[in-house]
Parts: sequence; structure tokens; C-alpha cells
Amino acid sequence: MQIKIRKEQSEDILAIENVTKAAFLNAEHSSHTEHFIVNQLRKEQQLTISLVAEEQQEIVGHVAVSPVSLSTGETGWYGLGPISVLPNKQGLGIGTRLMQAALQELRTMDAAGCVLLGDPNYYARFGFQVFPDLHLANVPKEYFQAISFRNTNPQGDVEYSNAFNATK
Repeated sequence: MQIKIRKEQSEDILAIENVTKAAFLNAEHSSHTEHFIVNQLRKEQQLTISLVAEEQQEIVGHVAVSPVSLSTGETGWYGLGPISVLPNKQGLGIGTRLMQAALQELRTMDAAGCVLLGDPNYYARFGFQVFPDLHLANVPKEYFQAISFRNTNPQGDVEYSNAFNATK
């Protein structure tokens, strides 16, 4: 399996949408709007990082990163997600490679840190953890995690782009 991680190109948009739909089709905690979210982030120019995993010229995975705001006014924070891998390619390390590449891009940009919503047992291996003073409304605390690139403990209420409310 030869996987190449690269930046999104305009001709990848439909494939990214299809990968995202397929990846979340049977996901238990999904709104099934993830592909709409990615498209809306792109439309609003809030898709700071958009990387694809390509195998033999086929898009098999995608990760999106967009800016978030903290109520404290601290800047340089981003939200990771959605991250998608085709169901028949899951468990092969593609998601891990996308995560690592996205986090490296954020470090290169000198970002303050990154937040995400997801399984703490999975994302802890990338350095994500729960910060007690960092909150996302209506989300169980243990599923909202962050990684700080500046060795500070982030705090405050986090707000994602309105694109996360996209339903079409």
C-alpha cells in the first residue's frame, strides 16, 4: 500500500465529498452532514488545512482543519475535523498519517494549538488531552480535547465556524 499525503487540489473536491460521506455513513455519533461541513468551510475560506490521502491516484482519506475562537481572545487555535478514511481502508494507518501531517502543518504555521471532538482513547496517542478549563457547549467534557503547541493550558469557551451547522 503506497499512500501519499498531499494538499487538496480543486479536482479532488468531489472525491473528498464521497470519502467523507462513506466514512461517516455508519458512524454512531454522526450528524451525516460532515461532507456539507467541509464544503461550507471551503466556501467560507475557513479550510485552513485540507489534506488528502491518495493511493494509486484514488483519494482514500481526507482531513480538514479550520480556525476556532476562544472566549479568552487567545488566537492561533484550530479545530481538526472532520477526518475521513474510506471504510475499506480504515485500520491501515491512513488516518494516523493524515493526523500527523495535519498536526505538522499546524506546527509549521506556528499555531497555538488544536482542538477536536472525538474518542479520548484514540486521540491521546497524538498528544490530545482534556483541559479542565476548556469547554465546548453541549459536549461531554471527556470527548473535547486539545493539544497545545506552546506548553500552555488553554482555557475558555471554544466556538467553531458557523460552517459546522451546514446541512446541505
